[in-house]
Amino acid sequence: MAKGWNNQSNTRSRARGAKVRVKTARGRKPSSTRWLQRQLNDPYVAEAQRLGYRSRAAFKLAEIDDRYQILKGATRVVDLGCAPGGWTQVLTQRLPETTQIIGIDLQEVEPIAGAKMWVLDFLSEGAEEELMAELNGPADIVLSDMANSATGHRKTDQMRTMALCEAALDFAIKVLAEGGTFVAKVLQGGADNDLMRRLQTHFSSVKHLKPPSSRADSKEWFVVAQGFRHAKSARADEAADDNAE
Repeated sequence: MAKGWNNQSNTRSRARGAKVRVKTARGRKPSSTRWLQRQLNDPYVAEAQRLGYRSRAAFKLAEIDDRYQILKGATRVVDLGCAPGGWTQVLTQRLPETTQIIGIDLQEVEPIAGAKMWVLDFLSEGAEEELMAELNGPADIVLSDMANSATGHRKTDQMRTMALCEAALDFAIKVLAEGGTFVAKVLQGGADNDLMRRLQTHFSSVKHLKPPSSRADSKEWFVVAQGFRHAKSARADEAADDNAE
């Protein structure tokens, strides 16, 4: 599929027609009715179905790549929290067949040609080591779309999402090649101060992004960290900055 296929204006134009209204069926909760109506009127859902994507989330990774060119030259990629497989589909379409792509999730994911899908609790003991042993070498990209089920309590949801992001970053620091990229989901407000300090220590560029395809009412954002530096390089840069002062 050609790069740049996701033309935002073209996608959103599909929403200009009459909206589909869903009647509340007997036994269906109002929240379920609202969710169904949103799905039926979401142009990205319709476009995902047309293109064969398993979820509308595929557009988010495509838009991140279109903006920051994160996939350019990648030979090994790890996709954490990959279910149902939308991000992994984008990876297999945009990267050469020789690229090693590993998708990991707690739940089973239908196979995707060109990628290895693992059912694995990333936070379980020994999971990182098992994954590192599977890689043919240092990873060029670590992606994390991991998220806990929302509780409705903003502070709790933020803390739980940050914990997943921290775990993904811990792994990324261990496996990334020099110059590598880390992309992870955060919630509105972005990475907290401690996480930002770690990211800025290990990466030359750290940015926050809300892709156009992310729903307006969603609190999700993504942190895009590029130019990974190993600990020794990071410490040397910090020392140079201190001496300059």
